[in-house]
Formats: sequence, structure tokens, C-alpha cells
Amino acid sequence: MTTLETASTTCTVLSPGDAGWDEARSTFNLLDDQRPELIALPRDADEVVEAVAIAKRAGLRIGAQGTGHGASSRDTLAGAMLVNTSRMTGVDIDPVARRVRVGAAAKWQHVAPLLSERGLAGLHGSSLDVGIAGYSMGGGIGWLTRRHGLQTNAVRAIELVTAEGEAIRADADHHADLFWALRGGGGNFGVVTAIEFEVVAVPELAAGAFFFPVDRAAEVLATWTRLLPAFPEELTTWVSVIHFPPTPDVPDVVRGQSFAIVMAAHLGPESEARRLLGPLEDLGPAMDTLGRQEPIALGTLAMDPESPLPYRSTTALVDELPDDAVGALAGLAGTDGALALLQVRHIGGAFSRRPEGAGARATLPGEILVFGLGVPMDAESDAAVTRGLAGLDAVLSPLAVGEYPNFVEHPVDASRFFDEATWARLRAVKAAWDPSDRVRGNHHVPPASVAA
Repeated sequence: MTTLETASTTCTVLSPGDAGWDEARSTFNLLDDQRPELIALPRDADEVVEAVAIAKRAGLRIGAQGTGHGASSRDTLAGAMLVNTSRMTGVDIDPVARRVRVGAAAKWQHVAPLLSERGLAGLHGSSLDVGIAGYSMGGGIGWLTRRHGLQTNAVRAIELVTAEGEAIRADADHHADLFWALRGGGGNFGVVTAIEFEVVAVPELAAGAFFFPVDRAAEVLATWTRLLPAFPEELTTWVSVIHFPPTPDVPDVVRGQSFAIVMAAHLGPESEARRLLGPLEDLGPAMDTLGRQEPIALGTLAMDPESPLPYRSTTALVDELPDDAVGALAGLAGTDGALALLQVRHIGGAFSRRPEGAGARATLPGEILVFGLGVPMDAESDAAVTRGLAGLDAVLSPLAVGEYPNFVEHPVDASRFFDEATWARLRAVKAAWDPSDRVRGNHHVPPASVAA
């Protein structure tokens, strides 16, 4: 371990073989094997400044990581310093202004319970274990997005250290082009140290799920799909086919079993939610957990895993799911368990509306998001997962109208996430702030002076 001191700060830097090295380079996806040259572990913005200076003197590129989610989309950390901001988890909530400021590695679990006590909620996704900064800069979709839009549209300021080592604050009035780029262009423009965003009031919430045996997946999906045009923006529904593992951390009632689950969150009374969901309830779920809830319940509604695991995934945004696609999805999600999770989310509504002053990623196309995930534990299961995901891609490719970047968890040409004008502007902002391309985000945006 190396400790480098300046007059105002002390930054811990790890080299390969140092105690804590493997923990500091680990990610949520256990298939990732990040191998940077050095790892910095700053405690605050001053130490991030020092870390960036160390990397510059050593001729290293820079990659930042707070929680380790989404790291699979980074191409490599060879020749780079990983700035691990996991110690920077401070939280400051102003409930009157409905505004929150958090450190670079704060997770939604650090914020959501405190907001829920006040009848408030952030626009978090399906898991509270996810880091707020990375989630927000890539878009951010969850249970309240149909009504309130992407989380990135709620961001009001981002504090970061630039590639040249300057600590700055970007907002609508300061470094406006950079602020625009950060909201959708991800961590390509500097090392984020804090993020400030607005939250929403949730005076009434009904949430829960209908559990059906997995062999009814086609029937459930077909019924759900037909209902989507009638659902108001206050209602968000997902259908998830989940094969629960037979492990002790899974609740007894679902352990080792497979279900097609309709999940719902309604910004209104339970009675109205049940009226809207009536045709699904009429199918006769084996379990029904729908009821009045506090906002914190949205953090566990999707039943996402809380511990790191190995996984592969694929995703697409579509306008609709024809009957043949519904049947094909149900077949792929069947009992062989190659896909541990197949999730179909209703989006639309505020997903498609660009608010004034929005950033590079303000909307998403399509009405439905499909996401599939498999958990390979050995070579045989890895081959099965690969076949299952390929089958899902074959169903979705003819229907796809786009992708949600936060769900694309492998290196790709990031230009595919943006229209031509937005991509050109992102590259121009990158060239202005990091012309040498020293800071590498998970989905890389090269400066305009470098070949894409």
C-alpha cells in the first residue's frame, strides 16, 4: 500500500498484491475481472484531486467506480488507475426543498428509508443496492418513472474532478454544456464526487404483486400486454418470470420455485389499482400481496438479488409485443431455468417527454423494456445461459426500437444509444474537458479529436 501526502490531504493508493486489492477491484457481477495498474481510495473530493494528479504523473488513464454496478460495460482498465469512491457515501436531505445531495458512492439504500419517513421518494430503480451517481448519469428508470420521468431529469447539480484535476460544480448556471453531457453521457467527463437531485412527494401508494405458476406465463403476459394502453401514468407494472434459487437467503414461500409475477406500483388508492388490474386478478393468482404501502416498499418489490453474483444479460426497448413474441418469451422463460429472470416492464408516459433544460439522455423510446438475465455457475450452465440470451435476442431484434444504456452490460459502440446530433455534441464536450481521453466511462464517449 502506498500513501501519498500533500499539505491538505492523504490519499491511499493500492498496488497489485496489497491487502485489500481484490476487494477494491471487485464488482457486483462476479464475472468481471478488473485489472487496473493502481487503485485509489479517496475519502473526499480533495483526495480525488490528489488521485487524479497521481494518475497524471504516472501516465495512467482514469476509471471511476462507486459501487461496482455496471462495470461490465467498461472495455478495460489496463494502463489505468481505478478511483474507487466507495468511502464517499455522505447524505444530506432537505425535505422542505425536496432536494438531496449525496456522495459519489451513496446507494439508494442510504437515502430511500430517510425519504420514506417523510412521505417522499427518489426516482430509484428496482434495487436500493445500486449507486445513485452512476444510475442517474445513465438515465435511471424505476417504479415512478412513468409519472415523473427519468432520474437524470431530476438531477440539479454534479460535483466532479476534471481530467486536469480541478474540482468543479456543474449545474444549469455553471458549466452548462458539461452538466448537459453528464446527464446521459455517464462518467466520461471527470470523477464525480457528489450529486444533487430533487425527489417527489408520494401521498398515497398501492404496491404489490400477483404470483402465478410459471406454466401460466404466456397467459399472464398476453393479458398484461392487452391492458397496457388503458393504464394511466400513475400505474407502473412489470411482469417478471423468476426462477428462485433453493438457497437459504430466499424466503420459504418462493424458495426453489418458479413464478410469473405481475408487479405493480400505483400512485393512488388500492381500490383503483385493483380496478385497473382486474383482468389480471381475475386470472386467480396463487399469491396476492397488493396493498397500501409506504414508499420504501418500492425498493424490494422487484425482489432483486442483494449479493454479488455471476451473470450475463441482454435487453431491448420495443413498441409492442405481438402474440407470437409473447409466446416466444414465455417459452424462453420456461422451467429449464437457463434465464433466471425474464422481466418485461411497461414504460411510456413520461419516459417519452423531454423536459426543458434536460441533458443528453432525457427520454427513452418504446412502450416496453425487456430484460433477460442468466446466472452461469459452470461451463455447462454458461452454455445454456448463452443459448437462452441468444434466443431472446432473436425474438427482440426485429422489434427493437432502442436500448437503455444502463442495462447494456458489455462493451459496445456507445454512439448507438444516441441520435447523430447528440453524439456529436457529447464528443465535443468531451474534447473540451478531456481532449486526451484520460477519463474512461463505462460506455466510452471519445473526444471529437479521437476516432470513435
